[in-house]
Amino acid sequence: MFLYFSFVVLLIVCLSIMRFNQNAEMSSMINSNPIFRKFQNIYFVAYLTALFADWLQSPYQYKLYSYYGFQEDQIAILYVCGFASTVVLGSWAPVVADRFGRKKLCIMFAIIYSVASLIKLSSNYFLLLVGRVFGGVATSLLFSSFESWYLHEHVEVHDFPKEWLQETFEKVNIWNGFLAIIAGLVANCFAEWMNLGPVSPFILAVPILLVSGVLISFYWTENCSQDRPRIRKSCVNGLNDILKDPKIFSTGIVQSLFESTMYIFIFLWTPVLDKAHLPLGLVFACFMASTMSGAGSFLLLRRWNFSVTNLLASSVVLAAGGNVIAAVAAHPEEPKYLLAFFSFLVIEFSVGMYFRAMTIVRARIVPQATGTAINSWFRVPLNLIACLILMCLHNGVFRHGNRLIFGICALLLVIASIFVTCLVSLVRREEDFADLVASKDVPGGASNLEIR
Repeated sequence: MFLYFSFVVLLIVCLSIMRFNQNAEMSSMINSNPIFRKFQNIYFVAYLTALFADWLQSPYQYKLYSYYGFQEDQIAILYVCGFASTVVLGSWAPVVADRFGRKKLCIMFAIIYSVASLIKLSSNYFLLLVGRVFGGVATSLLFSSFESWYLHEHVEVHDFPKEWLQETFEKVNIWNGFLAIIAGLVANCFAEWMNLGPVSPFILAVPILLVSGVLISFYWTENCSQDRPRIRKSCVNGLNDILKDPKIFSTGIVQSLFESTMYIFIFLWTPVLDKAHLPLGLVFACFMASTMSGAGSFLLLRRWNFSVTNLLASSVVLAAGGNVIAAVAAHPEEPKYLLAFFSFLVIEFSVGMYFRAMTIVRARIVPQATGTAINSWFRVPLNLIACLILMCLHNGVFRHGNRLIFGICALLLVIASIFVTCLVSLVRREEDFADLVASKDVPGGASNLEIR
């Protein structure tokens, strides 16, 4: 009963914040253009359908592997394979899309992810490893090819104003959050209320993915880059920019440390709360409502004259505090499930605030010419940290030592907060970046041009 009450409260808070932040002026101006609205809706229907299918699989990923009888260290290897395939293939996805066509890769996403979902029907460990690799490839395509297609069509084909991009990605962010909440409830309905088991959300995702692929094939036009990308030169230039500019270096450290702890949290939350026999889909819906509240709170606090860098620092400190509380709650002999649930809500809230702030910081500090290469370099230590800590589950000292891992995550976030302080200090020395440290009101909000 407490969990249902928590969900209702979180949803009310989330809706209230979103309502307060609603920017009606820009929307009314853009909505008066029927050509843009039609183009935007074509993108929304296919992309949001794909995102919903992705969210459906999130609540019961760990639970399914546990249901098949695998131990925590074996499940950790499955997660590591997914992370590794994302970091290896994620860097190549934009390049392949530019060369062979973004529409083709979006259709390939639907096919590959459908295969990965169907593999979940098997309890064979090797097949599940292959499925995780396929899932990593699909995730890389989902968060690169779709937005690349839209950006090219918006700017190059239709020649719409670039200012309208913000409105599109704002809508995607809002709908994506609500779809994540709905996906948690739907997954919970099939897996637990209808008693179809943890594999049911994965099977349900398959026809939804295929619908997304069909919509793309019928309604999207193909686009690709006319210039052949120079991968080696781009990577070298990106690495040079990171090493030469301390602002970019500090930003990369903060991103790598924070988001690696987020990936570790994705692995840890289920084994901690599943022992309390909680409905995991509903728990996931609560998490997503908390994340949306964090994102909305960022916009609200910006209206109240909080600077971007202060909010970034606050999100990192808040996440560190959440991990400290989680370490206390995850005592192996006397677990405190209610306290753990609360700490996880704090972590999710900080994640929502962090991504809003980091999107703005990255857009201002990372140069556009080498931005793709720099962001790819950022993902390397990010995934390595997550993989190394999860692989430590093989060690007898770490076995079932979730509280120790939460403690390590808290330490990593403390280090990240130090680098945020360094970043603030560096930014304040240059007038070009005064908007990042200025406590002034800003219209609208940040656009998530790069998700996750």
